[in-house]
Amino acid sequence: MRVLASSSAYETEPVGEVLDQRAFLNACLRVETALGPEALLDACKAVERELGRAPGGVRHGPRPIDVDLLLLGDAEYRSERLTLPHAEVRSRRFVLVPLLELDPDLVLPGGERAADALAALGSGQAVRRDGSPLNIEG
Repeated sequence: MRVLASSSAYETEPVGEVLDQRAFLNACLRVETALGPEALLDACKAVERELGRAPGGVRHGPRPIDVDLLLLGDAEYRSERLTLPHAEVRSRRFVLVPLLELDPDLVLPGGERAADALAALGSGQAVRRDGSPLNIEG
C-alpha cells in the first residue's frame, strides 16, 4: 500500500451515541493498493491495534484512533464486516470536507457528486481545519 495524498486534519465535535467526550481530529488519505476490500479492512484494523485501540468498546465512544475504509475507487461492496462506500460517507461533514480537499470533483459510487452531498447537509456538524495536510510516509 502506498499513500498518495493526505488531507488536512479537521477538528470536529463528536456525533453519534456518545456526545460527552473531547473533540475528534479527522483526516482522509488517498492510497494505492492491490488489496481487496476485506484485506484492506484488516490492514486498517491492524493500524488501529498498533496505535493502541483495543477491540470492542462503546460505539462512537472515546478511542485513540479510528480508521475507516470509506471508498475503494468506484467499487460498491457489502459483507457482514464492510459496506463500500461507507454507509455514512454522504451524511457526515467531517468525512466529506477532507475527501473534497483531496478531490474537489469527487463523484461517489452511484454517481452523486461529493460536493452536492455536502451542500445537502445544510448547517451543523461544524468542521474546523486544524492544520496542514498530514505528513504520512507510505
